[in-house]
Amino acid sequence: MSGSQVSAEPGKTSLLELAGIFLRLGCTAFGGPAAHIALMQQEFVEKRRWLTNAEFLDLLGATNLIPGPNSTEMAIHIGLRRCGGWGLWIAGLCFITPAALLAGLIGWLYLRAGKLPAALSIFQTIQPVMLAVILQAMFSLGRGMIRGVRLWLLVLTATALTCAAVNELAVLALTALVALLWPKPLAENRAAMVAAVPGGLAAPTLGAVAATSLAYSSKTLFWFFLKIGSILFGSGYVLMAYLQNGLVDKYHWLTQQQLLDAIAVGQFTPGPVLATSTFIGFILGGTTGAVAATVGIFLPAFIFVALSGPIIPRLRSWPAAGRVLDGLNAASFALLGVVLANLSANTLQSREPILIFLLSGYLLFRLRMNSVWLILAAGLWGLLRLWLH
Repeated sequence: MSGSQVSAEPGKTSLLELAGIFLRLGCTAFGGPAAHIALMQQEFVEKRRWLTNAEFLDLLGATNLIPGPNSTEMAIHIGLRRCGGWGLWIAGLCFITPAALLAGLIGWLYLRAGKLPAALSIFQTIQPVMLAVILQAMFSLGRGMIRGVRLWLLVLTATALTCAAVNELAVLALTALVALLWPKPLAENRAAMVAAVPGGLAAPTLGAVAATSLAYSSKTLFWFFLKIGSILFGSGYVLMAYLQNGLVDKYHWLTQQQLLDAIAVGQFTPGPVLATSTFIGFILGGTTGAVAATVGIFLPAFIFVALSGPIIPRLRSWPAAGRVLDGLNAASFALLGVVLANLSANTLQSREPILIFLLSGYLLFRLRMNSVWLILAAGLWGLLRLWLH
């Protein structure tokens, strides 16, 4: 029988072997969550035959029903399946650590070079590329998650709530509740569709999030990122929405430019996109801040995988769980869209960033170029531009 049909029995792998595999993946898995999942499928289904395709898809479905970064949770699930409780921690930590260390190192360099002309020029040319990367992520997420009039109306509702300065937790909860209580296809209810449109059209004119000041420390960074890790549905890319709403708009801990720089670091480093949190933690609170932010955002993933593993098969067969997930995905998509609009308004203010954005979009969408190469090219152009001037 083929390796895609039969998997090896759990418990036949040493923790050292498991650690080596996930350390290698953590050092080489570029390209975002979808690429990470593909690499794991090749590694554990096609090459090592630890899982069948059906088992792998079951685990992938399980990650979509709990908050947190999908690719990291897949690593944790595989570690748990293969080596039990110790495997859960070993697989997850080894997959996360390379990206976290590299992001922390970049944060250290950023604090020392961020105000130099060369560094400023590099980050200015990278920022429009990041907008194109976010837009590509939205298209990818939209194709996979947002299908049919029902879900698009949920997106519209969540967008209106977000633009009306409703807290992101409340947006997630309210959209999930609407999805749960309104299970029939919304296309059948024309009155509901007509009523939803004016609210969506009015959304861009509604007020922004009220500014609030709060001193940050390692403790506050830990709790802030722990909250995000506990409610992050949709994709690691949706992290941008929470960072924008919390760190930029509400607490003013980061500037808009620093947020875009942090997003670029998350894209450039291998492994989980959520390593962005390590970079942010370092520039806000040094080494202790980096550790606090990293532990805070990834800890819920370990807990949710450990708790949900035994009940996932029953939960996935419950129709109401699927409807709630629809609502959470729609809200996450809406949050990301609002952030993209805000970032674009602040970045695309002159000819050069607009041209970089358009060229990056063409290369990403038409030629399928890896975002890492685009970021490197933009950084090199930033250096060349500075030298020419």
